[in-house]
Amino acid sequence: MKTVVISLGGSILIPELDNNRIRDYLPVLTRIAAKHRLFVVVGGGGGARDYIGIARSLGIDEGTADEIGILVTRLNATLLISALGEAAYPKVAESHSEAKKFAESKKIVVMGGITPGQTTDAVAAVLAERVHADVFVNVTSVNGIYDKDPKEFKGAKYFKTLTPSQLIGIVGKGGLVAGSHNVLDIIAARVVERSHIPLVVLDGTTPKNLSDALLTGKCDCSIVSETRKKILPL
Repeated sequence: MKTVVISLGGSILIPELDNNRIRDYLPVLTRIAAKHRLFVVVGGGGGARDYIGIARSLGIDEGTADEIGILVTRLNATLLISALGEAAYPKVAESHSEAKKFAESKKIVVMGGITPGQTTDAVAAVLAERVHADVFVNVTSVNGIYDKDPKEFKGAKYFKTLTPSQLIGIVGKGGLVAGSHNVLDIIAARVVERSHIPLVVLDGTTPKNLSDALLTGKCDCSIVSETRKKILPL
């Protein structure tokens, strides 16, 4: 049994309230959890950015705007926990220590944001480090890591494999404010580098991509690792 930490973007899980992928993710997550210890960190997505936008329009500071966004991530996490039912620990973990404790139940542990100024990708990266994860997976809306946003630049270069230092060089170009929306933020990238935990970045708009990657090795994805050791399947 391996330990898996997944950063599941809010825009992937709940792109819209009336057009969400929660039901489609349930069999995927339970299938993975049947074989491995599983932690899922849920992002805020568009809902969090909407609330943060309102906060800014009211002149609210960035730290408070971040706290509002964290509340949305925890609401999304609560939805997922409720939908998973008995497969998940029944409470949203509000710290890494709580997540570790909840994992003693051998159920899926779900959490959202923790600290203002820190994205859920960073939360997930640190969690992966603290639970000694075998793999850290970032589920996003593209099939891996590019040197530019492939949705805006047709000539964007795709990386099937890359090192942590290469990843930092790519993601380090972006800024970090409340509601930032990048394939991975610089804090998470630096944690990946120091922890030596392999990172897999894949397209989660088709939920089955996640279980296929982890359980069968079928992966149209990017893998960040310092070694050439085979990462997938687990």
